[in-house]
This record gives sequence, structure tokens and C-alpha cells, in this order.
Amino acid sequence: MSLFTAPRFLSRILWLDAASCLATGALQLAITPTLASWTGLPAPLLTGTGVFLVVYALLAAWMARQDPTPRGLTGLVVVGNFAWALGCIALMLSQALPLTGLGLAWLGLQAVVVVVLAELQWTGLRRTRPGRGQPQPA
Repeated sequence: MSLFTAPRFLSRILWLDAASCLATGALQLAITPTLASWTGLPAPLLTGTGVFLVVYALLAAWMARQDPTPRGLTGLVVVGNFAWALGCIALMLSQALPLTGLGLAWLGLQAVVVVVLAELQWTGLRRTRPGRGQPQPA
């Protein structure tokens, strides 16, 4: 059995997603003015996305605790993660905001992390049978 077909693979990736979102959201909320000045991102954007990330982290943690992992919701998470990455990239390319080097790095890191998480979640969905958590042949 490979890591990708382990029965709790999706759950573990959702826990990782929840932890990363909670850490990012909490940081954005805790030091909004400082982060805004360091990154060039508007404080209201950091606050709004910070709240979203904390709420999302709670949902992802709830999903990770379910047995079996809710496949439909996980599919929505995959789409949402790819959309988040596209949003980060769009902000980086738009030149609509006075982003600093740290702001570009902040957005770029988020884009990379959520694409990796989305790909791992998608891999987990493809490798398990619906409703049974059984590995599918590769």
C-alpha cells in the first residue's frame, strides 16, 4: 500500500490544509496592519481573507474527522484551492496593488501551497473508491 492509497490519506491532507489555513488566517488577523505595510496588500483584504481562512480551517478539520471523508465536499475543496491559487496569481500579475517583494512572496507561497494540497486531495479522491475508502488500482 502506498502513501497515496492509505485509508486515511485524504483525512491527513485535510488536516494539513486546515492547519495551514488556520496559521495563515490567524497571522493575517493578528498582525493585519503590519502585514499590510510589509506586503502592500490592503488591510481589508487581509482581514477578510483571514476570517475566511479561519472559518475554512474549521470546516476542513470537521471534514478530516469524518469517516469516511466526505468526497463531494473534498471535491469542492480541490476546486476552491485551485481557485485560491488563481486568485493569488491574478493579484500578483494585475499590478493593481503596490505589492512589495514580500507581498509577491506571500501570494506566491500561498499559490504553491494550495496547488500542492489540491493535487494531493485530488490524488486521494482518484485513488479511493466512493464511499468505501478502498484503494483503486493505479
